[in-house]
Amino acid sequence: MYLYPVWIRLWHIINAILFIILIVTGLSMQYTDKQDYILVVSFARAVKWHNISAVLLTVNYIFFVTSNLISENGRYYRISKKNFGSDLFKQLRYYSWNMFKGEKHPFPVTTERKFNPLQKFSYVLAMYFAFPLLILSGLGLMFPETIINRIFGISGLVLTDILHITMGFCLTIFMVIHIYTCTLGARPSSLFKGIISGYHESE
Repeated sequence: MYLYPVWIRLWHIINAILFIILIVTGLSMQYTDKQDYILVVSFARAVKWHNISAVLLTVNYIFFVTSNLISENGRYYRISKKNFGSDLFKQLRYYSWNMFKGEKHPFPVTTERKFNPLQKFSYVLAMYFAFPLLILSGLGLMFPETIINRIFGISGLVLTDILHITMGFCLTIFMVIHIYTCTLGARPSSLFKGIISGYHESE
């Protein structure tokens, strides 16, 4: 079934590339000595490409949110309170046990339900909570004059930096798990092909 329109595929690919660049440059900035030790790229080059990628990622994110507001794709991110807890538990049980017993997926993909309950919950947390905090804290570090000097006696810059690193770490873990779950389709390559062709291969 055709499930991924062109704009979703382009956004997804651009988002992945930019986020990988941000991870590499972020780690280089964290662990590269300004003079002697270089982790992946030099400190100055890491800062430059981190900032460029961050601006592009922010524009890409605004495009994603706006497109979800004006298109039908936004409905896939709406969480219903009905059976929320039980559906999450059912999906967790499938991933942790039933999947290895060869049982069928409790929430197969349809045109009305693109994400299973656990995917939907994690995607909403990632895209509508962690991502905005990552972007806002990143903008704060890019323009430190906009940050409150002290919060509860602690440097506002330090708190902003901690928030930015924490959100970056959480989203990196999310990305790793996301790549792994993408191998759980009808075949290990099915979901990767789907984001290129736009067609989902049913299990």
